[in-house]
Amino acid sequence: MSIARRSWLKGSAALGLSLGTPARAGTTLYRRGNDADPETLDPHKTSTVAEAHLLRDLFEGLLTYDNRGRLIPGAAASWTVSDDRLTYTFTLRDDGRWSNGDPVKAEDFVFGLRRMLDPKTGARYAEVLYPIRGAAAVNRGEAAPESLGVSAPDTRTVVVTLSEPVPYLLELLTHQTSMPVHRPSIESYGDAFTRPGRLVSNGPYCLVDMVPNDRITLRKNPHFRDAGRIAIETVAFIPTPDLSSAVRRYAAGEIDSLSDLPADQIPSLKQRFGEQVQLAPALGLMAIAVNTRKKPFDDARVRRALSLVIDREFLAQAVWGDSMAPAYSLCPPGLDNYRDPPELAGREALPIDREEEARLLLAEAGFGPGKVPLTVEYRFNTTDNNRNTAIALADLWRGIGIETRFVNTDAKTHFAYLRDGGDFDLARMSWYADYSDPQNFLFLLRTGNDGFNAGHWSNATFDGLLRQAATERHIGKRADLLFDAERIVLDELPWIPVLHYRSKALISPRVHGIHPNLRNVAPTRFLSLS
Repeated sequence: MSIARRSWLKGSAALGLSLGTPARAGTTLYRRGNDADPETLDPHKTSTVAEAHLLRDLFEGLLTYDNRGRLIPGAAASWTVSDDRLTYTFTLRDDGRWSNGDPVKAEDFVFGLRRMLDPKTGARYAEVLYPIRGAAAVNRGEAAPESLGVSAPDTRTVVVTLSEPVPYLLELLTHQTSMPVHRPSIESYGDAFTRPGRLVSNGPYCLVDMVPNDRITLRKNPHFRDAGRIAIETVAFIPTPDLSSAVRRYAAGEIDSLSDLPADQIPSLKQRFGEQVQLAPALGLMAIAVNTRKKPFDDARVRRALSLVIDREFLAQAVWGDSMAPAYSLCPPGLDNYRDPPELAGREALPIDREEEARLLLAEAGFGPGKVPLTVEYRFNTTDNNRNTAIALADLWRGIGIETRFVNTDAKTHFAYLRDGGDFDLARMSWYADYSDPQNFLFLLRTGNDGFNAGHWSNATFDGLLRQAATERHIGKRADLLFDAERIVLDELPWIPVLHYRSKALISPRVHGIHPNLRNVAPTRFLSLS
């Protein structure tokens, strides 16, 4: 069977599986806890999980996810793939509509992808689309956006051409970086097109209201093709950075589901709420970014000493209540197109031996008894779990003579500060996979990817391995190249892996249709309330 035919059948089968029986009708309000307020609702300028949850309801890419994390057709009804896997041709649905009633056209996707990569947009996530032919040159300002490898031969056909084949292109097209935007709205309002009353979206919901630190309200898009099947009329995304307070609001019936939980309360929450507590594996990483352009953190010995004394099992069990897993690699286990990732050196050593090695490394770097004391500043975004983790890290580092001071802010301020080049020593970083492939973790540390590589680490051998992997068509050889690249990261530790995520949620019995999955997705359109 040809690749093109096989891809079309896969898309059509997934579509049939996901829509199923029409959902119950009725005016309903779903009060959905979300990690934080968004920094923006512009799909091309977002970068956080909290924003992704909102955009998944507001917009629809060529493909999307169902409530089990399965890849299904979105704005595209079908697609074909050329035999060399370089050209993808998507056929749009004939009933696609924007929330103002305008038809969704192929040109909307072409405009969106060009805007995403245009350096004038300032999209921090632009590099994720570099597999598209000409994307890097456009994003660096070396070529016009019109030269990008996307085209619209007619109103219902989108053609995407790649520089080299990648195994994750279809999954990538579910991501907010690939979302279309309503060109007339941007031309009328500029950056203010995302405000309530102005935002025109093509997804199952449209924006009604936005009250910072309170809620963002979405209402069913009457022009969406499956509006009649959508059971939940209105969804209010409620920011919940104070997790203990969020649990109290949940218990009082003020919130219907939470997307995060206070880890130290997991055992008591299980006793109290039983099966309403849902834990599952996830493709995510919590790490410590180190500012390698700043002394003494430019010294790999200091970075290794910081990592050696982190008791990851203790953090996972005592601080996070087993809602996280110890991370000895950058890439979490279970990624597609990979092998078992490499692990940090010294994992099997006894804690006392790791502590002794850390002291020796610090002494070699000029710190320790009788030498200059080392004080570090650790920045993190404020939640109960993150605060408890910071305190535990400071206690572990104190054991080798390192003193820690804290700087904590809300999530949007924290991540914007790092993306915009703010000064720091150590900073909490978190990453959920955009697609299940090791490249989606390793590209974060490529030289020049300053939006995510906040510590400005640079390694020519690492960069070269990523370039080789990008052109390697043999999946096994590509995996070997990415494995070697990850090995370099674990040796030099520009990011210190700490924990791998497990999704943790509290879901009311009145909410139906949420199924824990590796992608950590549950679009509201597939849910219902009783």
